[in-house]
Amino acid sequence: EIAEKHDGDLEVVPSCWQRIEKYGLAPFFWQQIEKSFGYRREDPDLQNLLFHLLLSEFSHLLREHTPKEFEAYKLNDSGTGNAGVCLAQWRDSAKQAASYNILSENVSVKISLKDKIKPLTPETLVRSTTFREADSVIVTTLLKRLNATDQSTDVSAIEDIATQRQASHWMQSTSVSEPKRRARRAVYEAIISAARFFELRNKYQDGFQNDSVESLYQAYVDELYQFDQLYRHYHYSKDLFQKEEAQQIFGELTERIENAYKTAYLQKLALSWAPYMPDLLSNWSVGIDGVENQHQFFKQKVAKYHKDQSRKVRTYVIISDAFRYEAGVELTKELNGTDKASATISTQLGVLPSYTTLGMASLLPHDTLTYSGTSVLADGKSTAGTDGRKAILETVNGTAIRSEDLLNLKKQEGREFQKDKEVVYIYHNEIDAKGDSATTESETFAATRTAIDELRQLVKYIFNNLSGTRVLITADHGYLYTVSSPDETDKSKLPDKPISTVLAKKRYLIGEDLPEHDLVWRGQTSRTAGCDGQTEFWIPKAANRFHFTGGARFIHGGAMPQEIIIPVIEVKQAKSDADIAKTKTKTVDVSLLGSNHKITTPTHRFKFVQTEPVGDRHKILTAKIAIYDGDTVVSNIATIVFDSESPDLDDRIQTVKLTLTDRQFDRQRAYQLIVKDSSTDFPVTSQDVYIDRAISDDFDF
Repeated sequence: EIAEKHDGDLEVVPSCWQRIEKYGLAPFFWQQIEKSFGYRREDPDLQNLLFHLLLSEFSHLLREHTPKEFEAYKLNDSGTGNAGVCLAQWRDSAKQAASYNILSENVSVKISLKDKIKPLTPETLVRSTTFREADSVIVTTLLKRLNATDQSTDVSAIEDIATQRQASHWMQSTSVSEPKRRARRAVYEAIISAARFFELRNKYQDGFQNDSVESLYQAYVDELYQFDQLYRHYHYSKDLFQKEEAQQIFGELTERIENAYKTAYLQKLALSWAPYMPDLLSNWSVGIDGVENQHQFFKQKVAKYHKDQSRKVRTYVIISDAFRYEAGVELTKELNGTDKASATISTQLGVLPSYTTLGMASLLPHDTLTYSGTSVLADGKSTAGTDGRKAILETVNGTAIRSEDLLNLKKQEGREFQKDKEVVYIYHNEIDAKGDSATTESETFAATRTAIDELRQLVKYIFNNLSGTRVLITADHGYLYTVSSPDETDKSKLPDKPISTVLAKKRYLIGEDLPEHDLVWRGQTSRTAGCDGQTEFWIPKAANRFHFTGGARFIHGGAMPQEIIIPVIEVKQAKSDADIAKTKTKTVDVSLLGSNHKITTPTHRFKFVQTEPVGDRHKILTAKIAIYDGDTVVSNIATIVFDSESPDLDDRIQTVKLTLTDRQFDRQRAYQLIVKDSSTDFPVTSQDVYIDRAISDDFDF
C-alpha cells in the first residue's frame, strides 16, 4: 500500500496498519513476526522490519563481505532463512512484485547502498537479487576490468556473471517495464560482446596470415566475420542501454573497441587482402575457387534449380539492400531456431563496384549487362526500380514486389499476386535506406537488427500465407561502417576526378579510359560483373574513401570482404512429419541427479544436469526452481540459466541451493521439487522430495 499510493515513501503509515491498530491487532501481528523472523524490539515499526528483512537476506548472500553498517539489521539464522523465502516469493508475485521494487529501491537510497557496496567484486554480488544497485556496481567493475585486462580477457568469467545477472528479477520480472528490462539486459550484452571482441583480437595479434586468396576468403567466412558482428552487437546493445537509462558509462571501453576495430582489424585485414587484388581484378569471374559469382546468381540458384525439378516449385528471392554476410550468419541461426524451417548459408563473390545499381542488375535473369550512362541494362532493358525489374522477370514467368507491399496483402491477395508464377523477387530496403543518408547513418546497426527481424517476418509470411517452401535471401552488396567519423588518413587524396568520369561516390568512381593511379584499384566491369562494353572503375585501396565526395561513416562500392562477400541463405519449409521433427525447436531439458531425495537441513543442495547442449534447435532455458506443498511454495525460488553449449555432460551440471520456510513438515509424505520455465511459468519437470528436519537443523542459507 505504501508503494502503490505514496511512491514508496517509507515514512508514510499505510491505512491498513492504521486499521490493524484500531482493532487492537498490532500486538498479535508483532508476535507472529517474531515467531517467523525472530524480529523483536521494544518499539517495532514497519520501516525497521523492512530494513531487517532486506538487509538480512542481502548480508547472508554477501557473507564475510557484508558491510559493517548492516550488522545491526541481521536477523537470526532461522529468521534470515524465512526472510529469504519471503522476499523471493514477494519478488515472484505477479501482483506484488512492483511494490517490492519500489520499496527496495527506496531503502537502497536511504542507506546509500551503492557507496557501501562499491568495493565489492562482481563475484561477491552476482547471487544477490535484493537490491537493483548491485547491478550498477557489477557493471561498473566489469567495465573497469575489461579496460584494464583487454589483452588477457577472461571471457568465460564475464559471461558467467553477465548471464546470471540477466536472469535476475530486475531484468526478467514483468513488474519492470519491457524497455527497462531490455536496456538492463543490453548493458550486459554490450560487455559480453566487448569481451569476445577483445578475445578474438588477441588471437590475431600478428594479423591475418594466409597463403592464398581462397584461404583468406574462407577465414573471413568461418571466423573473421565475427569482428564485424561483435562490433555491431557492442554498439547496438550499448546504444539500447544509453537510450533508456541515459547513462554514459562506456566512454573508455568504446574508445578501446573503436581503436581495435579500425587498427587491429580493418587495417590488418586490408593489408592481408591487398596482395591478392591485382590478380583478383584480372580474373574476377574465376577468382575464388568454389565460390560462384553474383552475376551468375539467377542461372546458378534459380533457373538451374527449376530446370532440375520434376514438378514446379516456386522460388522466392528476397534481396535485402546492403545485407552483409555477418548479418546473414545471424539470420540463418535465428531461422534455424524456428519450427518447420531449415536454413543454410553460403556465399557468392559480389560484383565490383559493389553498389546497388550494378548489384541489383546482376541478380536478375540476363545474358548480358551493359552500361548506359549511369544506368545498367539487362539484355537491353532497364533494371531500375521494381517495375523495371518486374518486366525483366516476366520473361522467365516471374514477378517482383517490394517487401512492405507484399506484407500488406491479405492471404488471398498474396496468392492471387503470385498465381502461375515460378519466381517471385521481393525487394527489401532497411539497412541501405538508413545507412546511405547522412541524417540517419548513425542508425546503421539498429537498421541491421531491424532488417534481420523483418526478413524473418517475410519468410514466415511466405510459408504461412503463400504456402511457399523455398526461399533464397541475398543482397546486392555489403557495407563498411565505423561509429567514429573518418579522419584525413582514411581518405585517398587524388588531385581531381578524371575527365571521363561518369559517376563518382565515396567508395567508387565509374567512367571509361580511366588512368592508372597509385592510390586506387582500377578494374573493368566486363571482368567483375560480366558486363559488355568498356566501362571501368576506380575504388580506393584498403577501406579508404575518396576525398572529393565527403567522408561518411557508411560506405560501400569497394572490394573489402565486408562489401563483396555476399550471403546466400536458402530456407526450406518442412512438410512431412519426419522433416518437421528434424526442425522442431525447444528449450533444453534438465534432469535432477540422484534419487530418494531427503532434506534434513533448512538449506539443501540439488544438482541438475542439462541433458543436451544449447544449439540451433535447443534453446536456453531460464528456470525457476522451488519446493511446493500442493500449490504453496515452501522454499525460496531460485532462478537458474541452463545455457551451456559444451558437448561434455560434466560441464552442463549446475548446483541449486533451496532454503525451506520455517514450518512443520510431515516426514512421511512427499513434497514436490518443481522446475518451471520462467518465460511461461509452465512446469518443465518435477521430483518428489521428503523433508525430515528432525535429523539436523544446521543452517546454510
